[in-house]
Amino acid sequence: MMSKAELARRAGLSTLTIDRVERGISCRMDTKRKILEALGLTPSDRVKVFGDDD
Repeated sequence: MMSKAELARRAGLSTLTIDRVERGISCRMDTKRKILEALGLTPSDRVKVFGDDD
């Protein structure tokens, strides 16, 4: 488990951005990539984390 603040720091994003993504608000593919990398995941894991929204 990782806090929003820690995830934001690792991803180079704001905690507000992380909060928006968690609430299901759409974001850029680059933001998704940064989050996946911060979680130690690959781009192919995108659907597992973000669902099939693209």
